[in-house]
Amino acid sequence: MIQALIVDDEPLHIQGLVRHVNWSRLGYAVPLTAESGEDALAILADAKVDVLITDVSMPGMTGIELLAKCKSDYPHLQSLQTLMISGYDEFEFVQEAIHLGAKAYVLKPIKTEEIEEKLASFRTAIEKRNQIERETDALKEKVTGSLDVLQDRFLNDLIEGRAQDEALMGSWTRLLDLPPAVGPIRLFVFGYDRIDLASAPDARQRILLADGLLGAVRIGLSGWEGAYIGKTGADEAAVVHLNAEPGDRAKMEKQLLFMQEVIREQYDASVTIGVSRECRGWEEVPLLYKETKHMMANARLGGGGQILYFDRVEADEYRDYRLKEEEVPEIVRLLESGEGERAMALFNHAFDLLLTQRPISYSYVQAFGLGLISELVRKIDPGKEADGDGANIRMWQRLIDCTGAEEVRAAVLEYMARFSRLTRREEAGPQHHLIRKIAEYIGEHLQVHMTVKQLAEQFHLNASYLSVLFKKETGRTISDFVQEARMNKAKDLLRDPNVKIYEVAEQVGFQTAAYFTYLFKKVTGTTPQEYRDYRDSR
Repeated sequence: MIQALIVDDEPLHIQGLVRHVNWSRLGYAVPLTAESGEDALAILADAKVDVLITDVSMPGMTGIELLAKCKSDYPHLQSLQTLMISGYDEFEFVQEAIHLGAKAYVLKPIKTEEIEEKLASFRTAIEKRNQIERETDALKEKVTGSLDVLQDRFLNDLIEGRAQDEALMGSWTRLLDLPPAVGPIRLFVFGYDRIDLASAPDARQRILLADGLLGAVRIGLSGWEGAYIGKTGADEAAVVHLNAEPGDRAKMEKQLLFMQEVIREQYDASVTIGVSRECRGWEEVPLLYKETKHMMANARLGGGGQILYFDRVEADEYRDYRLKEEEVPEIVRLLESGEGERAMALFNHAFDLLLTQRPISYSYVQAFGLGLISELVRKIDPGKEADGDGANIRMWQRLIDCTGAEEVRAAVLEYMARFSRLTRREEAGPQHHLIRKIAEYIGEHLQVHMTVKQLAEQFHLNASYLSVLFKKETGRTISDFVQEARMNKAKDLLRDPNVKIYEVAEQVGFQTAAYFTYLFKKVTGTTPQEYRDYRDSR
């Protein structure tokens, strides 16, 4: 049975949940109860608890502080399913709870059916996680069933194009009892982000990671008709899904986040998932795989752990258009914004893509290098560097004289490094001035809730570029800077005993005094009133 713990400082609220929720029908034992965060921690330290239900606002330790304590001090509670109960004026607390890992929340007055719906959802997640944990413990002794072996081989034949042979496809149809009429086909690719696989300390750990990914995919998508699952590499698994109804597709895709979360908890690794466009025939599956892999490789340049849908991006990005219209401008943009390493990684990715084409056209490879250099030359002011024109002419001649693809690669990377050095020298002064202006603007508008996107628009910048530049110049993220500025201004305002606590909260941009008090204590270690009293007593 699943064990829940209810934490609320109002005994009547606890009794209402215990009496009115049909715990046994939902697969739960009689819940444990606590009337404070401190009492709850004592129970959590000794008892096995799967679900935590806690009120947000409690005297002493709040529900947020209780959840934060669970996450920071109790490793065995990292997968705890948490339901927060809050009032309408406590939504900032709810946002903080979600940030800390709360899975759901309900607003007061509480409705029993809403609580039961959340508990049922928790039960499904817990059951699947327990199943994956059992499989993880038995990985070394696990014997793959014959059906799994068949699906694995079938999937690899599809991806590698061998299933296009009519006789081979006929035998697979008989072995797996494939449907006679194949409707829409969609491919799901699950891959560890390379940094995770590279960090595996030994061969045993790599095997556990690979088998763990395949096991999580099989369990997460178990029971779905028309789903064929297999391992396509040491760090990758894939699923071909046939004839899915729109409703089934939506339900299946809800499992993707669940699988990412389980892998992160079990192996401390992130997984990127690529979902292909639909096709109508087996012969298109190899192309689906290449397109999806290409999409995933591009997305990983911005970080792993993503869920990507091919039908939401340009279908022709896999072809020459992406090189000419997207990747070259993006490489230039990254170099101009001071992100030289990401620019070089993107260039190497695009260059490797060219080399995978058969037959390889050296003239096209050389043209790609010349095209990128042309864009960079246009961005450089010749007066900023001694012999600038001469250096550019020598680079042109070097590219023309190259006789192999790797020579072209080396020449372009060398020029990109030179461009990065020049850009850093040119922009150091203006960037510093711009960030100072932005910091001053933030300090003057602390009472306004402004997103990074809105702030970027105010200064006519790209939001991602602003975030990177701000962190580079100040050493802090924009959100950290805003929080620090709000706390510093709050301290100044608290020196005046005529300014009420709720007025301080409003002037530094908090909608409720309760959330301001919570965050102030979290940052300073004291409540606003305690901070004021301490200063007055000195």
